[in-house]
Amino acid sequence: MKKSLTTSEVGGSIRAPASKSSMQRAVACAALAEGESLLLNPSFSADCLAALSVAEGLGARIERRPDSVLVRGGLDLQAPEAQEVRRLSCGESGLCIRMFTPIAALLPGETLLEAEGTLRKRPLGMLEGALDSLGASCVTTAGLPPVRVRGPLRGGSSVIDGRESSQFVTGLLIALAAAERDSRLEVEGLVSGGYVDLTIDTMRRFGVEASRLANGRFEIRGGQAYRPTRFEVEGDWSGASFLIVAGAIAATRGSLKVEGLSLDSTQPDRAILRAVEAAGAALSFLPAGVSISRGGLEGFEFDATDCPDLFPPLVALAAACRGESLLHGAVRLRAKESDRATVLRDEFGRLGVRVELDGDLMRVGGRGRVSGSLVDSHGDHRIAMAAAIASLIAEGEVLIEGAECVSKSWPGFFEDLEGIRAPGTI
Repeated sequence: MKKSLTTSEVGGSIRAPASKSSMQRAVACAALAEGESLLLNPSFSADCLAALSVAEGLGARIERRPDSVLVRGGLDLQAPEAQEVRRLSCGESGLCIRMFTPIAALLPGETLLEAEGTLRKRPLGMLEGALDSLGASCVTTAGLPPVRVRGPLRGGSSVIDGRESSQFVTGLLIALAAAERDSRLEVEGLVSGGYVDLTIDTMRRFGVEASRLANGRFEIRGGQAYRPTRFEVEGDWSGASFLIVAGAIAATRGSLKVEGLSLDSTQPDRAILRAVEAAGAALSFLPAGVSISRGGLEGFEFDATDCPDLFPPLVALAAACRGESLLHGAVRLRAKESDRATVLRDEFGRLGVRVELDGDLMRVGGRGRVSGSLVDSHGDHRIAMAAAIASLIAEGEVLIEGAECVSKSWPGFFEDLEGIRAPGTI
């Protein structure tokens, strides 16, 4: 699907989408809880649908409602070993496959977790040694999906390389609380630690605990019982970052209010607020959100090492600034839905924006406007959304190839974007 967009102002108010990060963690905890959990403000993005499907394949019962999801959990960790291999698809969700692999390892028998699309090329090698040291067996396909795991996961001590992603740490924390033994983890080079804090907070809401100590160390008491609960999924700072940038670059005669966000959230992408302030946008806080409008935007410097998903909206923001912006943390972009560093350079280059890569540094030369052009999303939802936001300051039509990929995280993105455009400017 191609999507055609042109320049316009934005304004009014909009509610941020539900967080797929919060939703998937809640699904995992609810699946382990004996009884009924009600998930409010759910996300029905492709990634979250994959998580619901995997939870169901492991033994949970799922009932989707228009504004909630009922999860009847209580995975039978003591069941006789299944004779057939459980084959479960994680779609294109990196969190789903990295989180549910340790959870599947709690069950006796063998589970094969498969991937689709770009997830087939995303690294999973960090799973193998850690799960083996904790009592389970795990085999990837030369470090890539599919991953074959055999339980039961018993607990113990393990050292994990956390430089690539914190998502596997999330899965281990959730699973080890239900394992028979106490566990200690040492995570070397932990990145995106805010997402680990989100995991620990979600676990606490379901009645179990994990302790984060200094220097990447964690202690998890085994034999804990997850309790069913009523859980409201957080608003998504990752998705909201595109709306906040939209307000920063195109709310020129008013402001854009982005609501449904927790200002106390541990989601790392809340750092978008520091970036737009550094660029010179006008920002104020609401009881549950922010109000944003354009200021005199100038080039800025920002370290996105712990929030690499912000790179696409940050490049759109930098394009709207006068002068060069410096974005640190680009090495974390190589193993996303696309090689995001290269794709941002090439596709924003089509829009007349100079993007240069120098190791971990990305330089973006802004001129306040972008050119109209055809942009290829490369099947990457955040590239499609970044191009759509950049179209707000385009000197011509921006045509996005493969725009349907936004369904991975935000199925209603284009409809919501249309809703904040000033009347008569589309």
